[in-house]
Amino acid sequence: MLKKRIIPCLDIKNGRTVKGINFVDIQDAGDPLELAKRYVDEGADELVFLDITATLEKRKTLTELVTRIASEINIPFTVGGGINTLEDAKKIIDSGADKISLNSAAILRPELITEIAREFGNQCVVLAVDTKFVNDEWKVFRSGGTVSTELKTVDWAKKGAELGAGEILLTSMNNDGTKNGFAIDISKAVSEAVTIPVIASGGAGTMEHFAEVFNRTNVTAALAASVFHFGQIPIPQLKKYLQTQNIPVRI
Repeated sequence: MLKKRIIPCLDIKNGRTVKGINFVDIQDAGDPLELAKRYVDEGADELVFLDITATLEKRKTLTELVTRIASEINIPFTVGGGINTLEDAKKIIDSGADKISLNSAAILRPELITEIAREFGNQCVVLAVDTKFVNDEWKVFRSGGTVSTELKTVDWAKKGAELGAGEILLTSMNNDGTKNGFAIDISKAVSEAVTIPVIASGGAGTMEHFAEVFNRTNVTAALAASVFHFGQIPIPQLKKYLQTQNIPVRI
């Protein structure tokens, strides 16, 4: 059986790791380089780095910081934020990232998914989907969750997979930072609609929340930030707990 992955996320703003609630109320969460090294030591399966204001500020991802982190870690490393062209993606891969995360740029120009997948392989392209439950349906948002789109979440995930994305990073904006648990319904719907791996994101507050999303949906990974950054859920303890729940993880 495929082992489930535990993935910490570094949301980066002005070179620091930050964390918000429902994509607002941003607070400092520490030095990204120190956190990255700690997560390798703790047994994280992968690391995600999202430059959360790059698109809003119309600038490129912090490649220097990406290079510094990549040189210090030996686990798969996904980087997103401000990647709008194949050339941008090349710079991030050259900086040491293993995968590229696309969000707003893919919504505005879906063929970018295909271009990067052709150049680096599908496994290098992660489609980040920020979704919010609005008027009784899950819709996709872009630009750091500030701009609504007409895209329906499941439809967009399927389209992304068809275009060449090798993975979906699904973040529920309603659940983000609340520590009330992952959005089970949309995580289940998306993970059943596509054949590529889906990462559930947004809402982790307890170890039971991780078990719930793995048991009730087909997601292959769960991502969290603040509960890991602030030591509320140590990754080694989380993995041991998941084992007791008969959920396969790498120890």
